[in-house]
Amino acid sequence: MNILILGSGGREHALAWATLQNPKCDKLIVAPGNAGIAAIAECADLNILNAGAVAEFCTENAIEFVIIGPEAPLATGVADRLREAGLLVFGPSAAAARLEASKAFTKDICDAVGAPTAAWARFTDAEAARAYILTQGAPIVIKADGLAAGKGVIVAMSLDDALAGVDAIFTDFGGPGAEVVIEEFMTGEEASFFVLVDGDTVLPIGTAQDHKRVGDGDTGPNTGGMGAYSPAPVLTDAVATRALDTIIRPTMAEMARRGTPYQGVLYAGLMIADGIPRLVEYNARFGDPECQVLMMRLGAQAFDLIHACAEGRLAGAQVTWADDHALTVVMAADGYPGTPRKGSVIGGLDALPESSHAMVFHAGTVAQDGQIIANGGRVLNVTARGATLREARDRAYTMVDAIDWPEGFCRRDIGWRALT
Repeated sequence: MNILILGSGGREHALAWATLQNPKCDKLIVAPGNAGIAAIAECADLNILNAGAVAEFCTENAIEFVIIGPEAPLATGVADRLREAGLLVFGPSAAAARLEASKAFTKDICDAVGAPTAAWARFTDAEAARAYILTQGAPIVIKADGLAAGKGVIVAMSLDDALAGVDAIFTDFGGPGAEVVIEEFMTGEEASFFVLVDGDTVLPIGTAQDHKRVGDGDTGPNTGGMGAYSPAPVLTDAVATRALDTIIRPTMAEMARRGTPYQGVLYAGLMIADGIPRLVEYNARFGDPECQVLMMRLGAQAFDLIHACAEGRLAGAQVTWADDHALTVVMAADGYPGTPRKGSVIGGLDALPESSHAMVFHAGTVAQDGQIIANGGRVLNVTARGATLREARDRAYTMVDAIDWPEGFCRRDIGWRALT
């Protein structure tokens, strides 16, 4: 097959890496890609939010299958336009992608099916939101309603932080029709549950745990994710079954009932306390950096599962898991998650191993004059597998320590919950 992957981050590098291992892949193009992706696949300078341009590119390059990585093209209807053009697509319609694009929409769905989640309220006015917070107290969670690249959530532990959070959300993510969703603060341990859905069948494909805070010990502001590991011990088989029965399958049934069946990967962020899961959020794509550890563990079969999902064949599919673990450490540019400093040179990458057990996925890099240059906030995803989580962790940090990048930083405690 001739395959196009849309996106430019570590998630797309991991998807490309896994896809290339599968014999079904005849030709792979990634648009727009990055320096790491360019080392393994052809990259194309393409505006992936322009559905017409993407469809035209597919025709010109005889593309048969499109895998959409990030959330923004999904929300703008790129999958819809490509399906209209007769292409096979992995990714939900814009209507179904509202499960990520609108937190208020997801809350309405949860209310309709009785799915356990945090109590909530929505506001289009900052003053009304502040008044609500004063009646609820802290801790409390403030969220931008729309897409926010993983940065539109403030977990406020004090009233002052909560009130400031409302102002920050409306300032940073405001505009006509802007909304903020304010949620009850849920206690427990958070984990990520990934399933594939083909409109009818729901197939669990893995668990992971992300590290959102920028600093060791889960301190500092939220980020897009500073590292992840798979599997997540807190998401036991019993918890997974309960999440499927009380949250995910009812949601999928309601989406189908409304005439917007879901097709693609669904990422359910869960808060788990005393073995009972509650929904934190849905994402309409693979998490980043969770995708990296899932792809590392799934390998070539990841593409078979994605292909079956796109063709509506999940009822006959199954996932084969090795009894192993994977862990990824995000290396970020100084200044992240505020204003990352771009343009520094990253050395030492050529000497690192690349295999089914160790890989550096590029998230924000460009190649200039034979050098790899940092060009984003989260820049590298240093990923390793092992028979145990500790072995995977040690391999990953050995690779981190071999990278020559004084202008970068990482957390040194990825996997701490499971390891302690």
